[in-house]
Amino acid sequence: MRCLVTLVAVALTGAGCISAPRVPDRAELIRGVLASTVQLRSERDGGFRRAASGVVVATDPGARRSWIVTARHFVEPSHPQRIYVRLPGSTSVVPASVAFVSPDLDLAIIETEHLNVVPVRLKTVASLGDEILLVAFPWGERFTVVRGVVSQIASSPGELVVTGPARMVDASVSYGSSGGGVFDTRTGELVGIVESYRTVKVAIPEMKERILEMPVAGETTLIPALSIFRFLADSGLSGFLPR
Repeated sequence: MRCLVTLVAVALTGAGCISAPRVPDRAELIRGVLASTVQLRSERDGGFRRAASGVVVATDPGARRSWIVTARHFVEPSHPQRIYVRLPGSTSVVPASVAFVSPDLDLAIIETEHLNVVPVRLKTVASLGDEILLVAFPWGERFTVVRGVVSQIASSPGELVVTGPARMVDASVSYGSSGGGVFDTRTGELVGIVESYRTVKVAIPEMKERILEMPVAGETTLIPALSIFRFLADSGLSGFLPR
């Protein structure tokens, strides 16, 4: 597992001796992150709507195409639907379509055209305690930036691993944040996307018949960048990743 992670990391950064990337300041980092972040909306017959977030991971400038990674459960079940993409700070939307759906992971790739976006670089290896920024569109509204740390690394049961693909962060999220990007605060690289979050049921004393489900802090699960990279490669998009 560790050898595979190392090989993928080398493939993404290139062979040989490479100078460490320049660390951007916070304002520059946020601008870079937003250039790769989108809001997603799905509309189906009967007025049924869904909201999610996504991250641009690959582009084809010549054809003006972009590919966005998000959570598979946003597009399921696979009934006919109309998908729209909106950039942060914009009021206009662009139509999109489902390009690829992972058969075994909560991953889907949305394809669209004519977006002025920048594909993000992937960070396949993280460490416990690494600081992150989680950028998403909770409740389908304005984008929100939440700070946190990597709180769990993907590993087999019984293993004590402090470095590897990020599996969980302590940043709290809510509905509409699925597919939201989790970015390394030093480089702006994508550590993973939001897959799910654990909730707890809370009763309101004055309204006993109403039960609220509240997100649990520190229980936000990710699809790691390593899994995203593999899915992109399997989908034939590795040639459109940023170099």
